[in-house]
Amino acid sequence: MAVYACFNYDYINCNDVYRKSCCHFKGDPQLGRRRIRPNANSDILVSSPFKIRVDSGNLFRSRLPVMVNNLTAAHHHLESTLPYKLPKLKAVTLGEALASADDDLVLPGQDFSKQAHVSSFEKYLEMYKRSIEDPAGFWSDIASEFYWKQKWGQQVYSDNLDITKGKINIEWFKDGITNICYNCLDKNINSGNGEKIAIHWEGNEPGLDGSLTYNQLLDRVCQLANYMKENGVRKGDSVIIYLPMLMELPIAMLACARIGAVHSVVFAGFSAESLVQRIMDCKPKIVITCNAVRRGTKVINLKDIVDAALSESSENGISVGRSLCLTYGNESAMKKEATKWQKERDVWWQDVVPECSTKCDVEWVDAEDPLFLLYTSGSTGKPKGVLHTTGGYMIYTATTFKYAFDFKPSDIYWCTADCGWITGHSYVAYGPLLNGATVVVYEGAPNYPDPGRCWDIVDKYKVTLFYTAPTLVRSLMRDGNEYVTRYSRKSLRVLGSVGEPINPSAWRWFFNVVGDSRCPISDTWWQTETGGFMITPLPGAWPQKPGSATFPFFGVQPVIVDENGKELEGECSGYLCIKNSWPGAFRTLYGDHERYETTYFSAFPGYYFSGDGCSRDKDGYHWLTGRVDDVINVSGHRIGTAEVESALVSHPQCAEAAVVGVEHEVKGQCIYAFVTPIEGVAYSEDLRKSLVIAVRTHIGAFAAPDKIHWAPGLPKTRSGKIMRRILRKIASRQLDELGDTSTLADPNVVDQLIALADK
Repeated sequence: MAVYACFNYDYINCNDVYRKSCCHFKGDPQLGRRRIRPNANSDILVSSPFKIRVDSGNLFRSRLPVMVNNLTAAHHHLESTLPYKLPKLKAVTLGEALASADDDLVLPGQDFSKQAHVSSFEKYLEMYKRSIEDPAGFWSDIASEFYWKQKWGQQVYSDNLDITKGKINIEWFKDGITNICYNCLDKNINSGNGEKIAIHWEGNEPGLDGSLTYNQLLDRVCQLANYMKENGVRKGDSVIIYLPMLMELPIAMLACARIGAVHSVVFAGFSAESLVQRIMDCKPKIVITCNAVRRGTKVINLKDIVDAALSESSENGISVGRSLCLTYGNESAMKKEATKWQKERDVWWQDVVPECSTKCDVEWVDAEDPLFLLYTSGSTGKPKGVLHTTGGYMIYTATTFKYAFDFKPSDIYWCTADCGWITGHSYVAYGPLLNGATVVVYEGAPNYPDPGRCWDIVDKYKVTLFYTAPTLVRSLMRDGNEYVTRYSRKSLRVLGSVGEPINPSAWRWFFNVVGDSRCPISDTWWQTETGGFMITPLPGAWPQKPGSATFPFFGVQPVIVDENGKELEGECSGYLCIKNSWPGAFRTLYGDHERYETTYFSAFPGYYFSGDGCSRDKDGYHWLTGRVDDVINVSGHRIGTAEVESALVSHPQCAEAAVVGVEHEVKGQCIYAFVTPIEGVAYSEDLRKSLVIAVRTHIGAFAAPDKIHWAPGLPKTRSGKIMRRILRKIASRQLDELGDTSTLADPNVVDQLIALADK
């Protein structure tokens, strides 16, 4: 059987000679490679870059899932050093050179790998293999590192992902009794880290900042928890949190978790209508908000939005618990006396919470008790209340954070996401604090007062781990290198990307300019529903390919299926599904389990269907191609929007692009591209033609955009998500159906796009 091989890198000469331990990948034979015989027992074919084939038996094929065989099909490795030089490879090593478009691989540096939690691909395979063969033992060992009031039952997990066999059900650590707030705070304090900084807070205005140690954070959490208990909030009750990125936001989340209440964080900036939908669905006992927030130069009056939402909810027969609206006075954005107030309902946080005791008993909960609701909204229909439970989510977020960022106790970690999204839940609040990390929380806009603000913050707090979205990377890339290079950034050691596939050119800029070509990038793929990372690089463990999420995390079994649900092996493209459950998986959609089953498990029975498209290359690397509903069918060609966008932004004069499909009387659909040129480049017919040629060159003539729509900016939420729904309406000239644009960071960009529609 022919197999691929991947290696542990022990560099003798990083450009020419490598000593390697070899682990094998299943694959189909390919021609055109020269044959070498290092010993009499195996034929080795050498190719570039870094592919070696070994004719070997697959001793684990009968015991491991097919997906594992796409990664590794052998349990032994070559013990002798390969006595030859490999041909020159298209690769670059961390810290040694800039990554260019000609480089297929970015190799981990030897020094970085030596100190990494997972120091080689061999080590990863050993851990991954156990997580698939013995998930109960693997996750039990990790869970035992956390505090449990009572250990889980004999059955670590149970699941059914096949809708044809009955109700979809996922349970992990059932009957285990724990509390995630206790594990985030008390456990770290009991370990001697009470005086360690838990949160550095940076305000919108430079110079406005604060910090809390773990001891101080616990005191604040207990005070709010006691206040909520005094006002009737009990285990299982829901609490809506509508706060910006103040320290009070993670405090409110942890306070809810401490008393067993179910928090539902709503992104501060969602419209009153969106807030009403969430209030109507989860019927909270309390709404926690603040009077206003300043992002950049813009003030958003959050209290007015809450007032409107509570009024409309009341008219629809839903009143908030004891009609309580706890409001934090954010006086850097708005003075208290300027805030509209209802005396019978509204309470100032600063007037009541600090008066409460700093000691609050923990409400111990079952691992399968609800932790939080997070609503995801599509372009149509009722928002989906994704429900995560306590135990499995706790273990999974803590573990993914530790390994995907190679976290060390001395690290300073900054994730630019808002806690109104799943990234803020898993990788601002819970995952880092469960590991005893120091976290930076930033209130303001990333380009205020200028596009160098991020790197000013990195230098100020000596940030070592920086996690952000490709949209922000492309935006800062557009502003030019000088805003980055004026700052040191020497503290950085690992970068991360989240939210959408990052195109290779943005990846290289992030790597070369921000990370000075010495920081690995954890280009993570996961979803609100998955709770934590599913496919992600592990820094130091294996070479990276710019734009690829690489390999699955421990316990995750991704499969790529065709439209009939048939699993595809080797190099392929199709629908990304997950086989079997993992601890961080969401358990249901709140109040609508039928919708949960229909949306995620009916398309391909036996699998969780992610809704994303994915390609796997001949080396086993995974490439996310975007949502399958973002696939455009042009004359029978199914073209992923992310692929076209990547081709467009590879053009040296394109800063950002967003692609949608619109109806075409001949082709069925055609490709409509919104393009933002780099600063100083004018719109022109020559540029338009050059962009089309770039797509034709990278993908093919069939993928060439029919329309290039110049865009001074794209409609984005304050978290950086591009609102493609709005772009589709503009492209289709359905301007009376644009819908709610209040959540946009800059609503004026919509009018600008409409004005440029026929330019």
